[in-house]
Amino acid sequence: MNTIGATLLRAGRRFVSSLPALFGVLVFTFLLMRVLPGDPAVFFASGPNAGKEEIEVIRRQLGLDKPLPNQLVIYLADVGRGNLGRSMMTGQAVAKDLRERLPASLELTLTALLIALVSAVPLGVIAALRPGSLVDHGVRLFCSLGVCVPTFVSGLLLIYVFYYLLGFAPDPTGRIDIFTTMPPQRTSFLIIDFLLAGDFEGWSAAARQLMLPAFTMALFVIAPLARITRASMLVSLGSDFVRTARSVGLSWWRIVVTYALRNAILPVITIAGIVFSTMLGANVLVEKVFSWPGVASYALDALLVSDYAPVQGFVLLMATIFVIVNLLVDLLYGIADPRATVA
Repeated sequence: MNTIGATLLRAGRRFVSSLPALFGVLVFTFLLMRVLPGDPAVFFASGPNAGKEEIEVIRRQLGLDKPLPNQLVIYLADVGRGNLGRSMMTGQAVAKDLRERLPASLELTLTALLIALVSAVPLGVIAALRPGSLVDHGVRLFCSLGVCVPTFVSGLLLIYVFYYLLGFAPDPTGRIDIFTTMPPQRTSFLIIDFLLAGDFEGWSAAARQLMLPAFTMALFVIAPLARITRASMLVSLGSDFVRTARSVGLSWWRIVVTYALRNAILPVITIAGIVFSTMLGANVLVEKVFSWPGVASYALDALLVSDYAPVQGFVLLMATIFVIVNLLVDLLYGIADPRATVA
């Protein structure tokens, strides 16, 4: 119990030490949005033909008529109270928009990461067990192709093959088709909510909508996960403890799974955490191709119309998730290897 408490205390210290970085992200994003070209007041005042009075009214509503330092102080004070501002694009509070859209992005990203891990770890292990063989070269070629092909290209190809040619996939138009009744909202994850409601037909429809975008994202991140698994397994298989285990007559697969893979999994956990954070913030192309109502596409739409508040809220959200994921990775380190502790 003391060990768990000490671990949580160290994790809390790590989070507190990350607060200056989050503050820096807040200030940098605020200043960056102000130097970008485009005036949101002109856009939301019915375009460039709007009158000066109308533009000035909107500028006052947005607080853009105040000096930049004053705007920054007001913004930081609002964030401290949990107020991320109001989106001129949707007319709603940014916090409400992000809260509604984040589950869609998390559901897509977690599913894609699960597919990538289930595919990449066995591929990396198999490649490490036969280094230099045709299997090894095939795995590395597959990983190279996954990295070289952009996500929007692979997404369009999957839509063309599985939706247009074969007809296996549903319309790539969001999380659920218009003919499916939404389940009672409990977790905001449709896959889970349909299961909790006992609606297996709805669950099947949601899962089918999820598969193509998830596979599109997974194809891009399988490569780094498979490569780090292969490299870590090669190091583990060549270590002294594996040679000792072989000398005492343990079965080869027990050595591979129990000893080599357990020690090789630590770098994979680190890369998986980094990959998850990257996927969550950089899946905007996948969300656009599949009309997925996530936070990344929301931020892009806001950026295109110079709607400051949603973009700033999105960047702060991604930075916070990145910090939390790093803390979880450190905790998982301790589970995978008790010798590892949160720094």
